[in-house]
Amino acid sequence: MNRRFQLVDVFNDRPFSGNPLAVVLDADDLDTADMQRITRWFNLSETVFLLTPTTAAADYRVRIFTLERELPFAGHPTLGSCHAWLAAGGRPRAEGLITQECGAGLIAVRRTGPSLAFAAPPLLRGGPVETDALVEIARLLGIEVNAIVDAAWADNGPGWAAVLLDSAAAVLALEPARTHPRRIDVGVIGPYAAGNPIAFEVRVFFSDQYGSVIEDPVTGSFNASAAQWLIHSGRARAPYLCAQGTRLDRSGRIAIGQDAAGTVWVGGRSDTLFSGSCGF
Repeated sequence: MNRRFQLVDVFNDRPFSGNPLAVVLDADDLDTADMQRITRWFNLSETVFLLTPTTAAADYRVRIFTLERELPFAGHPTLGSCHAWLAAGGRPRAEGLITQECGAGLIAVRRTGPSLAFAAPPLLRGGPVETDALVEIARLLGIEVNAIVDAAWADNGPGWAAVLLDSAAAVLALEPARTHPRRIDVGVIGPYAAGNPIAFEVRVFFSDQYGSVIEDPVTGSFNASAAQWLIHSGRARAPYLCAQGTRLDRSGRIAIGQDAAGTVWVGGRSDTLFSGSCGF
């Protein structure tokens, strides 16, 4: 059958500057093996499959795959798939608010002009990073442990550890290891000087199934959990703007907000750059 797809640029500030996402629509008849095989063929960091929801509370359902595994939740796939669903004619039950069903449950997404924002899900794991893990992270990043201002687990699905350095310049200067012997997922944050329109520079590194260390262009899930940590610890006040992807010649922009109830919202622009159909 001919199956529709879109290639969406997420968290961009101009075309081809964010994180690309493949979104496959009409995917109800695909099984897990099909989805993993298609994801590997697209060869992007994630591919999302749009499905009929299993609950009346959701507008649509997604399954999110990396080249190696399925994730219960991820940030740029959430915004990109919502954008693709709307672009394909999806109509939310509630005006301006879309409800996505995924492995992590129901995720609220709201629309404001050309941007979308998702409500940050609760952490699966928080708290201080143990000393042994901190030493391992410092070795991965190529820095001394005492260069780390603070660190915390910030796991909302992928398994993130969040590391705070003393400046955006220190984040941009990192030269991490190219390989790592086991799975690791680390996000690094550094503040810009007061008065800069961008509050923090962010870089995110993870190891793949072959042990290679990869830098992600823009990472919604990490920015969500990092924002919860930074705001809760008093190191940041919403709203603020983050930059990510600078060392990869990207200009990802992530807008962090917080509503009156204390929910953190993670937003950015998404655009469909290519669309079509494939016979699979």
